[in-house]
Amino acid sequence: MSGESEQKAYQAESITVTFEARRCLHAAECVQGLPEVFDPAKRPWIQPDKTTAERLAEVVRRCPSGALQYELVEGGTETPDRPTTITRSATGQLTVRGELNVGTPQGARAETRVMLCGCGQSRLQPYCDHAGPCGQ
Repeated sequence: MSGESEQKAYQAESITVTFEARRCLHAAECVQGLPEVFDPAKRPWIQPDKTTAERLAEVVRRCPSGALQYELVEGGTETPDRPTTITRSATGQLTVRGELNVGTPQGARAETRVMLCGCGQSRLQPYCDHAGPCGQ
């Protein structure tokens, strides 16, 4: 995955939300969960100071692809789901939640939520990018 640093950070007083656009699969959990914070028509499109850190973290955890992450100012991060779960969509895409160590071309990456390519056609291996039939 080229550009692991392609994350943008959005800071509020007690929480920082990061967004990795290449991994976003437009599930819209964020927009539906907190439209006052996540508004694609605004710039910046994430305004984390419009809600509490607790509520924002709750909605970020709904992001199935892991494109959205958070870190609390006092150092808290997301607690992985236990046990780890893997769900396969009808088209083959794998949604995985838990304490994960994902092998990427740039090395291992600690994750808590990912959508993995099941068809082998993603340009963002091992993550799904909707390029092939598993992302449809």
